[in-house]
Amino acid sequence: MFRIVVFLLILFLFALCAHAQGPVNRDVIEEGSSSNVIYRKDHSGQIYLHTRGFGFLYRMGKHVTAKQRNYFELDFTNIRHPKEVQVVGTAFDRKRFVYGKLYNIMLLKAAVGSQNVFYHKADLEAVEVRYSYSIGPGITFLKPYYVQVDRVQYSNVSTEEVPFNEDTFTIDSIKGRASFFKGFNNLEVLPVITGKFNISFEYAHYTNIIRAIELGLCVDYFPIALSSMARNPSENFVVTLRLGFVFGRKQY
Repeated sequence: MFRIVVFLLILFLFALCAHAQGPVNRDVIEEGSSSNVIYRKDHSGQIYLHTRGFGFLYRMGKHVTAKQRNYFELDFTNIRHPKEVQVVGTAFDRKRFVYGKLYNIMLLKAAVGSQNVFYHKADLEAVEVRYSYSIGPGITFLKPYYVQVDRVQYSNVSTEEVPFNEDTFTIDSIKGRASFFKGFNNLEVLPVITGKFNISFEYAHYTNIIRAIELGLCVDYFPIALSSMARNPSENFVVTLRLGFVFGRKQY
């Protein structure tokens, strides 16, 4: 089920991008054929992987000068603990689960930033190198991690979906993971502050289209320490490296 949700999110993001960009017709090609045009605004999306998960990002920018643009971004991502290891449960359908996992962690972050051109395109076939930095607040969603276990009552055995409990369950007593949607009614919310530094390589052959590969470093600070795995220390800082594909459109 979790894979289906991820697939639908990817399709939704691509649909938004396609709607914003529209078909690349002759007028669009002619508009983007000059490297001397300065566009005032741009909208872009990004799909990225990081060292503890993956995410989706929307960015809206406005040029201040020919080489500098300020932007606002919304970032949705997850965070997995480095020690998460999937094991096979005892159920007939052998659902995999992560022993010791306490929460599914999702972050929704807003940030403002600035991007500057480090190496300008010499022509439309060249690559432009940019660097950017941003900072902003966010919300951390902690959904309890549910597993399937057998309950015996009056010689009757039934399967229940319950939150993982390190004091009660052993690895052999768990049949498998529960539905990803189980536990949203017990969602916890915590604050987070995020800061990023990115380097992007824009390679689009038309100046009004955004196509880039972005490398980044992200530091998330949690004022209330984050606990995601049993018998592991809580974390106030999470540092990740990111690799993303950026696509979008520039406007006058």
